[in-house]
Amino acid sequence: MPRDLPLGNGRLLLNFDKSYTVRDIYWPHVGQELHTAGDMSRTGVWVEGRFAWFDSPDWQREMIYEAETLVTYVTLSHSSLQLTLLVRDCVDFNRPLFLRQVSITNLADHPRDVRLFFHYDWHIWGAADANTVFYDPARQALIAYKQQAYFLMSGQVDEGVKARIGISSWATGKKETGGKEGTWRDAEDGVLGRNPIAQGSVDSTLALHLGAIAAGESGMAYHWLAAGPNMGTVTELDILARERGPETFLTRTRNYWRSWVNKDTQDFADLSAQLIDQYKRSLLVLRTQIDYDGAIIAANDADVAHFSNDSYSYMWPRDGALVANALSHARYSEITRGFYDFCNSVLTKDGYLLHKYNPDHSWGSSWQSWIDGNGNPQLPIQEDETALVIYSLWQHYRLFSDIEFVAPHFRSLITPAADFMTSYREEHTRLPDASFDLWEERRGILTFTTAAVYAGLDAASQFSALFGETELAGKYRSAANEIKQAALHYLWDEGLGRFLRMITVDKDGTIHKDATIDSSLCGLFLFGMFEATDSHVERTMQQVEQRLWAKTAVGGMARYENDYYYQVTQDLNQAQGNPWFICTLWLAQYRIAHARAIDELHTALPLLEWVQTHALRSGVMAEQVNPFTSEPLSVSPLTWSHAEYVLTVRWYLGKYHRFITK
Repeated sequence: MPRDLPLGNGRLLLNFDKSYTVRDIYWPHVGQELHTAGDMSRTGVWVEGRFAWFDSPDWQREMIYEAETLVTYVTLSHSSLQLTLLVRDCVDFNRPLFLRQVSITNLADHPRDVRLFFHYDWHIWGAADANTVFYDPARQALIAYKQQAYFLMSGQVDEGVKARIGISSWATGKKETGGKEGTWRDAEDGVLGRNPIAQGSVDSTLALHLGAIAAGESGMAYHWLAAGPNMGTVTELDILARERGPETFLTRTRNYWRSWVNKDTQDFADLSAQLIDQYKRSLLVLRTQIDYDGAIIAANDADVAHFSNDSYSYMWPRDGALVANALSHARYSEITRGFYDFCNSVLTKDGYLLHKYNPDHSWGSSWQSWIDGNGNPQLPIQEDETALVIYSLWQHYRLFSDIEFVAPHFRSLITPAADFMTSYREEHTRLPDASFDLWEERRGILTFTTAAVYAGLDAASQFSALFGETELAGKYRSAANEIKQAALHYLWDEGLGRFLRMITVDKDGTIHKDATIDSSLCGLFLFGMFEATDSHVERTMQQVEQRLWAKTAVGGMARYENDYYYQVTQDLNQAQGNPWFICTLWLAQYRIAHARAIDELHTALPLLEWVQTHALRSGVMAEQVNPFTSEPLSVSPLTWSHAEYVLTVRWYLGKYHRFITK
């Protein structure tokens, strides 16, 4: 199930699903420690003896954000209950504090007693065992804890000029054991049992009683969740919320993100208001997926873990490098430095980066083997991941001249990676040696990887020249040029009139071709190995677009021919695979790079508009969509999707302004 509304600040991340239910609570690292297992933490309302959880199909929902912020603006209407709710949620921009403001309007013709209920399904440190939750009478709050993770749940109800602080009632109890569903069931009669403490596999529910709301009038309540490593820390956060008032934190968070996303005065040329809004939303979503310690997480959607027993909550160096590059071009250098420091710290002594990493810098899970099918050693890597980090770091330097940051990384990151890329070459072709492809499905000499390695070596050569290392600059330049020429010789197929996706080379030099049309062939121009106007690229891209564009009403670009991943149809005449945001945006980038005049540049606009209209109402983009219904598939949000949108907009604006200033 997609995550329609992520909220985070680099340490605390919460996700709401499409039914406006909290599913994921990550802390203290984004994407690592998940304290809910992706299970439902429900919110509901009781009025006049009737009850409805927010995930009920009887609600009409609009789930969006306030413009240019990471504060939600959610409207809920229930015709049978005769209630409308306006809810604003945020994670404080600086502190691990989640706040909710709920305004409830009574649409009946008489006063009615209304109660709000907030439920949390605890799996602290990723496990249901040995959790504790208890009622703290001193704070009139619930506390859930295990080891060095504490969560304090409280709230207030506005009563005219006064505020009644603390929860009105509570329930603690067992779940997922002995047939018990959890305390959320206790809420459905409007009265909670007030069990003072529960231990083991537990959940908790708190109530805020708004009292009688007059006909046509509204009542207001606030709820907050504080996270911290000990009781003292969450207590201090609770004191702050009480003393300053929860509205203060909503206001300051709203103001912070509006300032953040508008930190530079920008000319958006002839982009529509909708495309500009999507650009800013993408920047904000990107920020929620970046850990304070430098990891740029691919996606944080715990439902994928239920599907595959693993998740996307890792730092892939490729995804991270491309996200960092997009943020650099959007002028957010301060965020990306932590990513390069991260890569510097995990680079192996031999100069390559592994498959993926956890936010705490440890190795992520992997299926990429250290031996081949014959038992021979092989590197379990995707070499494009190493290459694109160096490429993106050079883009960072070009944009910001950030020499004091780059200099310490020259000997510890740049040259070891470049030396590895120079030496890790197939002996017969002199192309980059075999590694896993960017889709993590096959191993060989990939055109995409080749283009990335060329770009990485080109960047290393320019870094070397910058620091006066003439010999190294020449070494890396020579290797890059050799790889480019080898690509034309071995990866171009004149009979097909396009580049191959991949080749494999036997020990005796026999070459096997993989001629599958793959959108990753866009790497040929994306990273500068060839110009978009090169005839080889033009002929390749013509076939890529013709073959991979979905022929359904939805449209959009598939990854490659007969893509099996989440495949919706085997009628390949309609769709070779599901449309991906990334691949559609690569086509837009090609049109931008290829444009020789403003009219040609405008051919990219329909693709940007496709992305904007197929994102969720909140502006969140998934990995892919159903080619018939446009329903999001796989993870959502996918960080990379938002990064490619940001980068495409930057490419468009850059080309536009070059045209109009000629």
